[in-house]
Amino acid sequence: MKTLLPLVAVALLAGTPAAFTQSNDTNTDAVGPMVTQNKVDTQTFVTTVPNAFEIQSSKLAEEKSASADVKAFAADMIKDHTKAGEDFKAALSQGQTTASIKPAGPGLQPKEQQMLDELKAASGKDFDAKYIKMQTDAHKDAVALFSTYANSGDDPALKEFAKKTLPVLKMHEKHAKELAVAHQ
Repeated sequence: MKTLLPLVAVALLAGTPAAFTQSNDTNTDAVGPMVTQNKVDTQTFVTTVPNAFEIQSSKLAEEKSASADVKAFAADMIKDHTKAGEDFKAALSQGQTTASIKPAGPGLQPKEQQMLDELKAASGKDFDAKYIKMQTDAHKDAVALFSTYANSGDDPALKEFAKKTLPVLKMHEKHAKELAVAHQ
């Protein structure tokens, strides 16, 4: 089954690290989304969250990994991120400030497609190492994004979604770090 639901951006990899840079620039005429040290604007949150990379890379991990723990993590990723994608769509439809904001489409960003292609070409321990590294990095970024929006977001429905999803993302980040140690 081809999953094209908007998915929690756990990958948040293609260009998003720049969104997390801490800035003291208070110039409101600046081009681009408003992101400061303690705030992520709704536009940035909505367009960053949907992401198919986690599910696609995890489906690949279920097929290619020889490690039971990596396959179990991948199954959890698919289940949790599919649910989060559904919750995101519901929150978006209830949002007060989201009428003119369109989430990113279900396709992959070029950087994500490149990473998925790297995973497709990898095998064995090399595959596991790449998959774990990508998931660790993605969850670090996702936790930062969701934590910031949960604390400072301006849309109540999306803020609640971020608060509700954050513990799952933190659990995935912790699990990915544990896998990294186990597969050194």
